[in-house]
Amino acid sequence: MAVLRRSGMDGISVQCLPAKLHNRPQLIPELIRTKIQEERDNFERIFVMYGDCGTGGMLDAVLREEGVERIAGAHCYEFFSGIPEFTEMAEAEPCSFYLTDFLVRHFQRLVIEGLGIDRHPQLLPMYFGNYKRVVYLAQHHSDERVAEAKAAAERLGLEFEYRFTGYGDLEKSLVAERGRIDRIALPDAAD
Repeated sequence: MAVLRRSGMDGISVQCLPAKLHNRPQLIPELIRTKIQEERDNFERIFVMYGDCGTGGMLDAVLREEGVERIAGAHCYEFFSGIPEFTEMAEAEPCSFYLTDFLVRHFQRLVIEGLGIDRHPQLLPMYFGNYKRVVYLAQHHSDERVAEAKAAAERLGLEFEYRFTGYGDLEKSLVAERGRIDRIALPDAAD
């Protein structure tokens, strides 16, 4: 993961769950619980870099039960843009559909096919009829991705907005977590 390399996060391992879970958020909590339980003995500390992502608080309940913390934020859009910035965007236009670099690259598979719009085009207005714009929260500068995001907005019949966010609070949270790990590992100076 680029943010780990750039931030000098040696010794941190990232394990991912399938991206298609964003279309089935009710499955996220128990899959994360299973992953935590499978890996608990393999790591000194587990930190979840997953937002609530539509679980309605069920993820946080599982993490409390498992004694594991997660990054702050309701979803990846908040931790890429920063919570105050996302709140401002959402209040300015609540009818926004957000894309990240990952979602732009996999728009056809995760959105169009994942929601069945490719097989049932009549679903498009049901899913997106109340949206007004697509906001692309880019982690990397890429003319190709911007063009793909614009095409996604056109496919949905929505206005397009581009915002470069980088890794925002995700990177800050990783750096803070690494600092916490390093402080725990240091012997107490009072000893």
